[in-house]
Amino acid sequence: MTKRSVTEQYPEHQPELPPRTRGVIGLFEENCTVCMLCARECPDWCIYIDSHKETVPPAAPGGRERSRNVLDRFAIDFSLCMYCGICIEVCPFDALFWSPEFEYAETDIHELTHERDKLREWMWTVPEPPALDAGAEEPKELAAARKAAEKQAAERQAAERQAAAGSSEQAAGSAEQGAAE
Repeated sequence: MTKRSVTEQYPEHQPELPPRTRGVIGLFEENCTVCMLCARECPDWCIYIDSHKETVPPAAPGGRERSRNVLDRFAIDFSLCMYCGICIEVCPFDALFWSPEFEYAETDIHELTHERDKLREWMWTVPEPPALDAGAEEPKELAAARKAAEKQAAERQAAERQAAAGSSEQAAGSAEQGAAE
């Protein structure tokens, strides 16, 4: 109470937002498998998803055709959304993220239903996740990937040494053959 209050001049000066600010929800379409978990778990029923099934040809000759869901529409009605984040938490494929964007006001409430194009634009404003703590354990996925890469590198080196040893034996064998003649 002893300090003067300072008014931030908002449109001219953008506020500095905390790193974990919840603005709007961004959609990473490539990861969406149309499993509908986000729409089913949403307490406000503000997520609208439409899809259709598409037949994919067999990967190998003699295989069978497969069907997969194709996303036609993904929309969120932000006039209903209460920003609880349940949809982001339940998404098993990391297709939904919090974006710090907060300037999406509209003059008509019906325009607050944003389709997948707009949600995709917001996806590119999502900040990178914070780095792990210095003493934190390495994620299991990274450890497994590193082990697999090291194993492949060791196998590749062993194959190269074998190939080099085989070519030197061939050279020695041809040299002995030439000396014998």
